Amino acid sequence: MSSKGQFVVKLPGPRVDALVASGDGKRFDPGHGRLMKEWLAVEPTSARSWAALAREAMEFVAGRRPDRRRA
Repeated sequence: MSSKGQFVVKLPGPRVDALVASGDGKRFDPGHGRLMKEWLAVEPTSARSWAALAREAMEFVAGRRPDRRRA
């Protein structure tokens, strides 16, 4: 999804933690002042592949373990 110009995806909490720690995104705030633990917001200028994150998110919400080698 897109929110305020950012690409936003739902991923496992530990994966979001790792991406935030590496500087590849930040926790998504839907505007209520509460950061979402399983949602990652990625800036348009990010070098991280949006397509790879989208595939990973689709696998996660479908109940499959994501293959992070593609990310």
